[in-house]
Amino acid sequence: MAFEDIKAGLDKFNAGVEAKLAKAPERANLEPNRLYTPLDLGEDFDYVTKLGFPGEYPFTRGVQPTMYRGRFWTMRMYAGFSTAKASNERYRYLLANGGSGLSCAFDLPTQIGYDSDDPMAEGEVGKVGVAIDSLADMEILFDQIPLDKVSTSMTINAPASVLLAMYIAVAEKQGVTPDKLRGTIQNDILKEYAARGTYIFPPKPSMRLITNIFEYCSKNVPQWNTISISGYHIREAGSTAAQEIAFTIADGIAYVEAAIKAGMDVDAFAGRLSFFWNAHNNVLEEVAKFRASRRVWAKVMKERFGAKKPKSMMLRVHTQTAGSMLTAQQPNNNIVRVALQTAAAVMGGTQSLHTNSKDEALALPTTESVTIALRTQQIVAYESGLADTVDPLGGSYYVEALTDKIEKECWAYIEKIDELGGAPEAIHKGYIQREIQDSAYKWQMDVEKGNRIIVGVNKFTQEEEPPKNLLRVDASVGVEQAARLKELRAKRDNDAVKANLAALEKAAADENENLMPYILDCVRVYATEGEICGVLRKVFGEYQAHTTL
Repeated sequence: MAFEDIKAGLDKFNAGVEAKLAKAPERANLEPNRLYTPLDLGEDFDYVTKLGFPGEYPFTRGVQPTMYRGRFWTMRMYAGFSTAKASNERYRYLLANGGSGLSCAFDLPTQIGYDSDDPMAEGEVGKVGVAIDSLADMEILFDQIPLDKVSTSMTINAPASVLLAMYIAVAEKQGVTPDKLRGTIQNDILKEYAARGTYIFPPKPSMRLITNIFEYCSKNVPQWNTISISGYHIREAGSTAAQEIAFTIADGIAYVEAAIKAGMDVDAFAGRLSFFWNAHNNVLEEVAKFRASRRVWAKVMKERFGAKKPKSMMLRVHTQTAGSMLTAQQPNNNIVRVALQTAAAVMGGTQSLHTNSKDEALALPTTESVTIALRTQQIVAYESGLADTVDPLGGSYYVEALTDKIEKECWAYIEKIDELGGAPEAIHKGYIQREIQDSAYKWQMDVEKGNRIIVGVNKFTQEEEPPKNLLRVDASVGVEQAARLKELRAKRDNDAVKANLAALEKAAADENENLMPYILDCVRVYATEGEICGVLRKVFGEYQAHTTL
């Protein structure tokens, strides 16, 4: 059918609908068109250049040619709380119940480089993740878990080099060489400055630590994903879908530029970069976001950085369902929300997935609720049919038009950030933070005015009894960790600790030194995370956030 015939038919259709709207009005404030047709793609829509085939540039339809027909995504449940022993029990439970990868949540002191007995850690030990102070804790965390058989993701940023060193050292004690290790460290400091806040050092030494990890792992831990460039927390802070991928890809550009400036060849490290997306509630928008992000990154790597290897152009992504979309009211509704978000991530082509638990708006998840979350993934994988074909929504007029729209918005943001001097400078000037804050404010105003319905919150509300059987972490965990640290410091070779920390301090003062070997030496003799980060604080200083946004 010719485009003019489609247009004539559409005009006739719309005229008929308009005549009936007085009796059956549409919902107000709907942003999508009523109906999508080939007109929304345009006469110049080129299948080969826009979509291509899965596993081929520009990877719009997926990074693997058969996607889930050969192997499902990694079901990587994010977990960690209290002590290393308690978290190890949860990890082994998840693996025994069909989880196919681990994802470590660390407590706040660990995330910002303080030991559990530091005054700064008081009241926070083990609360939002597991407390890890030294290699001794890491040994317990991965007890009876063979590290050559599982892949592990660690949500750690400012002290990522320290936690990675601990993981390598645990593997050594298991007899597993670094080249056998598979996993990811988040290691994305730019989004910490922009949206999350668990930074330690100023940007320049932080970027040095990141590129040190790129270089070290490319030679010694080749199967490790050296960074998970994270849009998840940008979206949790309130961004739109387009802002999530635009700001994250802009951060990715900055990391690639830093690595090239440090003398690395783009094809030597780009294949181990990974991304981390949020799966929000609007299913079709999320699918389009995943597809657009792959196309944008492929173009960035090929056209801006001259990458030659197809793997260097692939945007591989871990996904987590949207924690900010879970409600404390009527928490069972969250099971449905997570199922829809899971479907969006799968139809969007994620490589691994964590599904949130129904009670996470109230507390850390119980064993029962985390089991439901894992079963959600398994039902989508084995029963829904969504994993049976590659890119099942490819060719949908709406999804293709929405993919193009999000891509266009993404490029506009990247161009603006380039004009400001790149992501670090855009963050320094407060541009990215303001854009996120404005989007978050608009969302909240829409909810409060009733323009956006949240079931159980601003519509379909009901009286509820207080929640029961929530998981709480007792304050005694902090006391227990402090006692363990005291015992550790009494038993270890403190002369070796002092010598290795002194060597690290000297190396940190020399910008040309790669710090990973020095950090590993410290970890192996049971220097604590707080001691290692304390040395780096002494040399690098600490970052102070700008308050005049």
